[in-house]
Amino acid sequence: MTAVLIACAHGTRFEEGRVVIRALLDVLRETAPAGVEVLEAYVDVHGPYVTDVVAAARERTDDIVIVPLLLSTGYHTEVDLVEAAGGLPIARALGPHPVLAEILVDRVRATGAGASDTVVLAAAGSTRPGAVVDVERMAELMADAGLAAPIVTAYAAASEPRIPDAVDAARSAGHRTVAGSYVLAPGHFSRVIEKADADLTSEPIGADPRLAEVVWERWRCARGALARCAGCDRSCSFAAAGAQPADAPGSAQAEGAERVEASGRAPAEGAELVEASGRGSGSVPSTGSGASAREPVPSMGSGASVRGSVPSMGSGASARGPVVSTNSGAPPRGRIAKRVARATGRAVLVTLVVTVVGVVVLAVAGLSDDGGVRRRRRA
Repeated sequence: MTAVLIACAHGTRFEEGRVVIRALLDVLRETAPAGVEVLEAYVDVHGPYVTDVVAAARERTDDIVIVPLLLSTGYHTEVDLVEAAGGLPIARALGPHPVLAEILVDRVRATGAGASDTVVLAAAGSTRPGAVVDVERMAELMADAGLAAPIVTAYAAASEPRIPDAVDAARSAGHRTVAGSYVLAPGHFSRVIEKADADLTSEPIGADPRLAEVVWERWRCARGALARCAGCDRSCSFAAAGAQPADAPGSAQAEGAERVEASGRAPAEGAELVEASGRGSGSVPSTGSGASAREPVPSMGSGASVRGSVPSMGSGASARGPVVSTNSGAPPRGRIAKRVARATGRAVLVTLVVTVVGVVVLAVAGLSDDGGVRRRRRA
C-alpha cells in the first residue's frame, strides 16, 4: 500500500514564491523513502487546497501524513489543518529545528554579518502564543549553531516587537543591523522584511536540500516511528484523539500529546505566510536578489528578546548574557484595543436598550392613564 506525505504550504500570490515551493517539493520527491508519494497542497490563497488533496488521497490509502511546510505553530496548523485532516496525523511545523537554524545562520553569514552586528530574526508573526515561543527557540538554536552576533526576534504582523522597531532600536544603540529572513519563499512577508531597511538583509530559506531532512524527520515522528524530533521540547503528535501511527498498529495516541502545528494566520492575499528563497549549500533555486545593503537610520520597541551582549536596546529590552527574553507573552496592543472597543460597544448597546425600554414603558403607562381619565369623564 502506498504511503502519502501531503506537503502543505501556505500559498502565495507571488509566482516566484510558488516556484520555490515546487522546487522544494522536487527535493522531497527525490529523497522520499521507497513507496512514499509526496503530494502538493496549500492551506490558503490558491490550490490544490489541502482539503481536496486529503479527500483524493483517502480514496487510495489510509497511510497519510500531513507535513506543514510552515515555520512555526499557528492558526493554520491548530485550526485549518486539523479540520482538513479529519483525524489524519499532522506533523509539527518545520521549526524550531537545529538543521533549520544551520540554514538560517548560513543565510545571515552570506550577507557579510559580523559578531558586532545585531541580527533581527524577522518572522511573519501570529496571534497564537506558540508561534512566538517557536521563534524564540529558533533564535536560541541559531546561537547554538555558532552565530556569534546578538539575536533579536521581531515580527512582520500580529506579535511584538515589529521588525522596523527592532531595526531602529539596534541602530540607535550603535549597531549595524542584519535582518535574518525567517520566511520560506518569496511573498508578502519577504517584502515586509526588505522594507524594514536593515543595513543587510539575508535571503530567505528557500528550497535548501537540507530541509528534506527536517521534513522526513517530522513525517517519521508523526507516524510514530520516532519518539521525538531533533530540537523538539515536546513529542510530535496526531490531529485527532485515537489516530494510529502507521508504523505501530494498535498503539494509541500518547496521553497529553499535543496536536502539533505551524505558522500564523494572515489575510489570504495581503499577508501570506509563505516566503522567500535562499542561497545555500548545494544547488538551490534562488529567486532572491542576495543580501541588500542599506544606509543606517535610527530605535527598539519594548518586548524584544536579545541573545548575546548588546548595549542598550531601547526601552524594555536588556542584554544580560547569552539568552535574555523580555517578551512577556501578553497579547499585542492591537488585540487589547480591540477587546476594549468591543467591551465599550457592548456597554453602549446595553445602555441604549435599557433607555428604549424605559421610554416604551413610560409611554404605555402614560397612554393607560389618559385612557382612564377619558373613561371617568364619560361616566
